Amino acid sequence: MQAAIHLAKISYKKNEVPVGAVVVFENNIVGKGRNSMISENDVTAHAEINAIRDASRNLGNYRLINCNIYVTLEPCHMCAKAIADARIDNLVFATKEPKTGSVVSIDNIYDKNILNHCVNYQYGLLKDESSKLLKNFFRDKR
Repeated sequence: MQAAIHLAKISYKKNEVPVGAVVVFENNIVGKGRNSMISENDVTAHAEINAIRDASRNLGNYRLINCNIYVTLEPCHMCAKAIADARIDNLVFATKEPKTGSVVSIDNIYDKNILNHCVNYQYGLLKDESSKLLKNFFRDKR
């Protein structure tokens, strides 16, 4: 999660919402991503999507079987579905997203029988650090 927070800090410095994500396979980071929607003019350039794309390139497979993803913020529906479609086994996120969080906040997408892959999840790892980074970012915007 520390690596994901480091990526979130890079996004913060680049005036992007500070969210970072890493994909891990056999205890090695194989994919890195951070929010880059503004700089890339791409609404899909969320940290999770960027990390999944990077991991898929590095592993040579769009299926990320036996991988875990660590994200600083609860994924939205688009990212949660991409995590499931990539066949990632475990999601760990730092803090909840009360407006768009699809895992525990506004929806419980992984607790429903609508997906073709089961993603295990947990949250709270480095919650305070991630939450503070986000709060500071939006406070600075006001």
